Amino acid sequence: MSDNSQHWPRCIAFVDMDAFFASIEQSDHPEYRGRPIGITNGLTGTCLITCSYEARAYGIHIGMRLKKARTLCPEVIQVASRPERYARVSTNIMAALQGITPDVEVFSVDEAYLDLTHCQGYWNLSPEAMGEMIRMHVHDVCKLPCTVGISGDKTTAKYAAKQNKPNGLAIIPPWEAQDRLKNIPVIELCGVNRGIAGFLARRGAITCGEVAKLPVSVLGDRFGNPGRRIWQMCQGKDPAPVETRITTPKSLGHGKIMPPDTKDRDIIYMYLVHMAEKLGTRLRQHSLVAQKYYAGLRALEGWIGDNRLKTTFPTNDSRPLIELCDRMIEECWHGEGVFQVQVSALDPRPAKGQCELFEEEDRYHKLNQVMDAINQRYGEFTLTRASLMHRSDMPNVIAPAWKPYGHRQTIVLTAEKKKAKSQAKPASPVDEPKHSLE
Repeated sequence: MSDNSQHWPRCIAFVDMDAFFASIEQSDHPEYRGRPIGITNGLTGTCLITCSYEARAYGIHIGMRLKKARTLCPEVIQVASRPERYARVSTNIMAALQGITPDVEVFSVDEAYLDLTHCQGYWNLSPEAMGEMIRMHVHDVCKLPCTVGISGDKTTAKYAAKQNKPNGLAIIPPWEAQDRLKNIPVIELCGVNRGIAGFLARRGAITCGEVAKLPVSVLGDRFGNPGRRIWQMCQGKDPAPVETRITTPKSLGHGKIMPPDTKDRDIIYMYLVHMAEKLGTRLRQHSLVAQKYYAGLRALEGWIGDNRLKTTFPTNDSRPLIELCDRMIEECWHGEGVFQVQVSALDPRPAKGQCELFEEEDRYHKLNQVMDAINQRYGEFTLTRASLMHRSDMPNVIAPAWKPYGHRQTIVLTAEKKKAKSQAKPASPVDEPKHSLE
């Protein structure tokens, strides 16, 4: 047990599930355990979404083509992704973490920040003991390994977690953070991209320590508040809070990869209709409407499309969205080979119980209600328009911004599956932290 003198002014934990999708597959399929597996988007997928640690030992990594992975390890097993399964496990994990602290930020499907500052007195445990408690609690929920990093701010906690993977725990006390980070390349910090790193490198700042020596105005004048935050991050003083609320969406969209260099108009149109239907469903699910839309196609030379598409009135009905997509093809596409499609709502807003003006619109509103209810109960596109009967069979992809609730819940569990969702049980204080989950 600890005493109040050991409590930190700010205590942040970062939970990172280890090879999350691959670990779920190995847990569900004993024959995959201890073997190199690579997860692809369906059996027709050619790029690895993730892979097991056994595969990583051969040099295989996320984003690698399956063909190349098989040259490094002919025994690698291709496994089709199951996004609903991953989303369901993630939802249970994130709900269970609420039993440790109510201050949980779901960072991605397999990552979360926990603000432990206000519950240190309740648990009366050292940061190390709380870290072990988190790991045990996650294991109790899903029987999967995770790594936990703990420090006094979000950036340092995330960096700490990377140092002791897999199935580990790393602690960087706040008073040691600046010294621990000073020789680390700034690009290793979360949120620092190559553009920012290049800007800093041109000013002689490669490491966090070198960035900290720059005047804060150098970053502030170029990048504004995000730049000032990076300057503080490099000193182990990231001021960003753990965000427990999902901000109002600035846009909503759905996209899908197509067979490379597709030039068949009917196929391109079907993919756009598919995305328009998904977008309309998502808008209705969260009682949102929009009037401004974007429909685009990615060709070899880049994106082509129109971000000035507008419906007559704000809507969440997919019919006018499909009409906009058809118009975009006619006006913007000139036979180029297409690799990807995207349909987005650019100005989503609350529906506010709009009244239908015309009998026909009211009829489609009621039709959407029935269709959504059926699909919510029995699965996406159980009931759909005939033109989508031969749509892509590749599974949905879990977006980086996925959340288990709210408008970012892009992988929606059916009502039947939601009933089976486990309830989060409160965590229990432990007198002695365990050093293994096995």
